[in-house]
Amino acid sequence: MTDLRDAGMTSKAWPFVEARALLKRFEKAPPEKGYVLFETGYGPSGLPHIGTFGEVARTTMIRRAFEVISDIPTRLICFSDDVDGMRKVPGNVPNPEALSEYLQLPLTKVPDPFGEFESFGHHNNAMLRRFLDTFGFEYEFISATEFYASGQFDAVLLRAAERYDDIMRVMLKSLREERRETYSIFLPIHPETGRVLYVPMKHVDAAKGEITFNDEDGREFTVPVTGGHVKLQWKPDFGARWAALDVDFEMYGKDHSTNTPIYDRICEILGGRKPEHFTYELFLDADGHKISKTSGNGVSIDEWLTYASSESLSYFMYQKPKTAKRMHFDVIPKAVDEYHQQLRAYADQDTAARANNPVFHIHGHNVPASNMVVPFSMLLNLASVANAEEKGQLWGFIQRYAPEAAPETHPDLDQAAGFAVAYYNDFVKPAKTFRLPSDLEREALEDLRAQLVAWDGGLDAEALQSVVFACGRERFDPLRDWFKALYEVLLGASQGPRFGGFIALYGVDETIALIDDALAGKLVS
Repeated sequence: MTDLRDAGMTSKAWPFVEARALLKRFEKAPPEKGYVLFETGYGPSGLPHIGTFGEVARTTMIRRAFEVISDIPTRLICFSDDVDGMRKVPGNVPNPEALSEYLQLPLTKVPDPFGEFESFGHHNNAMLRRFLDTFGFEYEFISATEFYASGQFDAVLLRAAERYDDIMRVMLKSLREERRETYSIFLPIHPETGRVLYVPMKHVDAAKGEITFNDEDGREFTVPVTGGHVKLQWKPDFGARWAALDVDFEMYGKDHSTNTPIYDRICEILGGRKPEHFTYELFLDADGHKISKTSGNGVSIDEWLTYASSESLSYFMYQKPKTAKRMHFDVIPKAVDEYHQQLRAYADQDTAARANNPVFHIHGHNVPASNMVVPFSMLLNLASVANAEEKGQLWGFIQRYAPEAAPETHPDLDQAAGFAVAYYNDFVKPAKTFRLPSDLEREALEDLRAQLVAWDGGLDAEALQSVVFACGRERFDPLRDWFKALYEVLLGASQGPRFGGFIALYGVDETIALIDDALAGKLVS
């Protein structure tokens, strides 16, 4: 039997593809530092959003794949650029107007609008760490504030002063002419106001490791580049961080891809080896706009966890990372059901197939069994017809359909029932629109009702599905128009589950009563 390492060396799953590319980096010799360093960066200018989670989740998937095919130890660092000056006030925080006087202060010097931490930067860092801890990621957190102030960055900052002209040449090529006049790779922290200044340098003294500049009022100051007195502009900061930490792998969104040559060259100028890269497509909201942490559009991590499990979110992140993805609430049910489909498939797969299964890349060697005997989409429809306000209302139907199931023995199903009720009440119920059947649809519904009245086949979902098919096959072309009618007339939705399975779950007598209400116009009223 093929072992997992062999399978990983041939798997087409994208984490293994990237892991093999990273392994080639060490063909001649293992890393001198003794481990492979994965990094993911975070700009804490607003509340953490789901794209940040996706970056760490996907990096972890590649790290896990690398650990399958290599014995070289690994580390993952999550780096927060919390020295960044607050350029604008986020709109999704309490009393945003109260923050306006703190513009251009480092985020770790801006008061926390939530009143919980010593600064806004500390608050957002804590939110990020809480989110990442929820998913059990193994990572080390580094705050740029501490990294600059503690001296860990000093050697590279001194080298940046020595090679200032070389780095400036790289940067100036990428800037508009008017920007070149005032640009500097160094952003001094004003010695009096503490604000991050965007001012040109009057002099860079490489021997002393100092910079001289005028502030906005024309006053001249000289400060060391070390010890947290300056920060680097974000593009040079990327490359300098890679050089300082000896980063081997970093992924980022497509919006960074044009800057990759800049990051790489600056890393090399500062004596580092450019890391391996992976560029993913961006997350979009319901309207096709890029998700932004300052505007708060799209789905947040907390919002996803209100309606589905963390594993379903990881599954969503696994899918097609090089394809732009709509990140809206309507993607959640599909992600839940597909995740459990893959769990069920994994149990019977050989090693090669398991290496290609998304759930391996989510769970590693500890892939759980699925006890979702009722799909999430079916639970949603059940919640809809039952007008459920709490999950206990669903369990009577579930246990008639699957007598062996109980909240105690099927905790995933119990959790999903609660999620389904929440999702139904927040998204499905407000949008439910029933309609009356056409004459042809009424005829087919009356036929289905008669078939169900005479039914004595128990709760066999496949057999019931055959009955539903038979009632529509001779009347509708294409047949999907029949199922669309069932959903719109009986469920008030444009799409729905396999209807035979729905009847088995909801009950034959209950479905007959539902058809009677629809034919009598009660659902519309």
